[in-house]
Amino acid sequence: MKRFFSFCILFAVLSHLFFSVKCFNQAKAKGDIVIGGLFPIHESVIVTVNDDGSENRTCDLFSTARLVQSLIMVQALEEINQKQELGNITLGYLILDSCGEVTTALIQTKAFTRNNCNVSQDSTQQSSPIVLAVIGDYYSEISIAVARHLNLEDIPEMSYGATSGFLSDKTRFPSFMRTVPQDDHQGHAIAQILDHYRWTWVGVVATDGEYGRYITERLRHHATKKGICFAFTSVLPDALNDDSREERINSTIKSIIDNRNVSVIISFAKAYHMIDIFGKLLKYPQGRGKVWLASDIWSQSPEVLSSQNYNLSDVGTIFGITLKSGNTTKFERYLDDLDENPNHHENNTFLSNFLKEHGTNSSEELKKMIYPYAVFSIELAVKAIAQAVKDLCTNRNCKTQSLRPLELRRALRKATFHMEEKSYSFDHHGDLNSGYDIILWKQTQNSLDVNNILAYYSIEHQSLTFTSQETQQALQSHIGNVTSKCTDSCRPGYRKTSVTGQPSCCYQCEPCAENQYSNTTDSEKCHPCKENYYSKNTSSVCLPRKTDFLKWGDVYLIVLLSFTSLGAVLTIVVGIIFLAHWNTPVVRSSVGPLCILLLLSLMITFTSVILFGGQPNSYQCQARQVVFGLSFTLCVSCIMVKSFKIVLAFEFDPVIQSILKKLYKPYLIVTVSMAGQVVIVTTWLVHGPPYIDSEITQDNMELMFCNEKLIPAFGAMLVYIGLLALICFGVAFKGRKLPDSYNDAKFITFAMLIYFISWIMFGPVYVNVTGKYLPAVEMVVILISCYGILFCQFFTKCYIILCKKEANTEKAFRCNIRNYSMDHKGSEDERSSNRVENPHLSVSVESQDNWNSVTLPCVSSNSLFPVSKS
Repeated sequence: MKRFFSFCILFAVLSHLFFSVKCFNQAKAKGDIVIGGLFPIHESVIVTVNDDGSENRTCDLFSTARLVQSLIMVQALEEINQKQELGNITLGYLILDSCGEVTTALIQTKAFTRNNCNVSQDSTQQSSPIVLAVIGDYYSEISIAVARHLNLEDIPEMSYGATSGFLSDKTRFPSFMRTVPQDDHQGHAIAQILDHYRWTWVGVVATDGEYGRYITERLRHHATKKGICFAFTSVLPDALNDDSREERINSTIKSIIDNRNVSVIISFAKAYHMIDIFGKLLKYPQGRGKVWLASDIWSQSPEVLSSQNYNLSDVGTIFGITLKSGNTTKFERYLDDLDENPNHHENNTFLSNFLKEHGTNSSEELKKMIYPYAVFSIELAVKAIAQAVKDLCTNRNCKTQSLRPLELRRALRKATFHMEEKSYSFDHHGDLNSGYDIILWKQTQNSLDVNNILAYYSIEHQSLTFTSQETQQALQSHIGNVTSKCTDSCRPGYRKTSVTGQPSCCYQCEPCAENQYSNTTDSEKCHPCKENYYSKNTSSVCLPRKTDFLKWGDVYLIVLLSFTSLGAVLTIVVGIIFLAHWNTPVVRSSVGPLCILLLLSLMITFTSVILFGGQPNSYQCQARQVVFGLSFTLCVSCIMVKSFKIVLAFEFDPVIQSILKKLYKPYLIVTVSMAGQVVIVTTWLVHGPPYIDSEITQDNMELMFCNEKLIPAFGAMLVYIGLLALICFGVAFKGRKLPDSYNDAKFITFAMLIYFISWIMFGPVYVNVTGKYLPAVEMVVILISCYGILFCQFFTKCYIILCKKEANTEKAFRCNIRNYSMDHKGSEDERSSNRVENPHLSVSVESQDNWNSVTLPCVSSNSLFPVSKS
């Protein structure tokens, strides 16, 4: 306490020596408990220096709005006393003028601390009682200084407008509380408004005080997260009497005019700053038609335009962020009932001087300057103090046992107070997060309406809520065409890319590549299309990718399947013909079981063609090559056995005939041949089976196909069949000069030539053909091979059976053999000898079912289609 008295004496001496404040106005009323009030009723100070070096400080720029705010405090205290909300305890007040300047505010604050620091220069006047709490100041810069001073005696300061976030630090400002939220929330609310309307390139005007620096930094923090950049930041002197004020305002005007892409400007300046800015800016056409976002410090100050020769349409659009509004009805009635006789307000020299100047129209002038947010915040501050006093005085007599400021501060931090049927309390920072109102200025016929609420911002939910859908639509139509961007927006189908050396808001637009899209304006990136979707360049949407394959309805597949069906039907018909004429020489010479096996393999090969059409699946991919490979191997194996048998029957060299006879094991040959192919396809299916694959075509379709995967195995399967065919070809070629009735070797040779030619052509065509018709290439080759065997091996026999029945006799067979023997042996003895040595040449109808006894069919020499020997 001694330290405080030393400070107070020192401060008083220095103030007396160096400072003289020509502003003796105050408002006061007696009470059991006195509440201090500090309001910037004047917005500036004129400082003059005396000859002795001392300063004279004269308060300047009277503010009617701040006078009205002091009267809100008076009305709220008087209402509590009238309603006796505190019983027999009355609340008094001492309201002083901070003049909007820190030094003056500190000088005035001496009256709140101790009686011997009273600023009153009337020595005969009794000292005012010590105050237990102070309501004010409005400005953060002043509140920070005053809070440090008041904390020396633990006097709680409760601001109704100081919103700087620094004041939330209870370590440095334990006595400070406020009925308004701190500016971090306001910065977040402004960032949401900018983001809502996609304004990303904005200008900022602020002051160099604590309020301006802090809220600019918090706005930058929240705006950056939403991709919003500052095109310029103009800083004005916080003090209105600063010598550099004019220069900095001119610099601000230049920044606004030069940045033509900036249509939206956020201003944290004071109302008097804005008067100067609009007064100069609106002289330039480039400075008109802007969108201004006014912070709470001037958002309800219509005087920024009322003193100009311009109206709102010249400025453009003004949004306002205001503190939560209160009900002004009760206070308006208070002003209506106000006694306009100045002599009746000697205790309130501020009001008395105002009434003297404005006369009988004073009440109306005061009502014009009611700020709804001030009604709410100041009344709430009074309610909080009253509730804390009530809580403390419940169990003690506060008339006889005085309260101490520290007690009241602690009670305030715990108090729950009520206003308009709602409950409020301070958080652990001493803040009251009541939220914000978003207003839009409107030009009426005679005045400006600055109380038109568009939306509410909830701090708890960090969300913006419009008052109605109609309001939102009306606002959208009003500013829907306003853009504030560094560069034009990137349309859907493009993405933003940064430009070296430029802010993130200044970007260029790059088109989305194929199979990527962006469906929003100013998209940060292009998104890849989902599986089975595609897009072209600069696409804003992905389209379902159509699957492509050899469909059943495709005309080419229909043609191929028609030939497949025809081949299968012909194979069945041949089989039926052979079974119906089973005992005829032509059928018996074909060796029935081997013939039927050959027809069965052809039937399966025709059927395998079907597996190459339609939408592929895993089973189909694995089955089609395996079925074809095994069935065609069986077919060629049977033909190979027939080739061997023909050569064996007409081989007259005893040594060669003996060797061939030992090697001729028909079923064993077929089995061994099939076993080799089984090994190949089994290895293929085990180590790398075919599977469904897909690729994207040039027309962005997904081509589905069977990937053979293990190409060497696929090649080995075809090479193996080709090797068997080559053996058939070689053996059959050797027997090409047999009798006409045994010219089956010629047809085998011709069938194998067809096979070789078709599959040799298949290789390069298969490699070069792409798309859905690739399976059709193999289908064509398979059909050509099958038809070649079917025609060459069976149609000639069917022709003889059905159309040349006279050639299907044993007599015709013997005749043909006799003629061949005479041509090749020269004498009947040699022919008889060879016939004895070669029992396979004897015609034995009885041994028709014995594979080692060959029956030789014979037709007349003029037969058009001689049959082949089996």
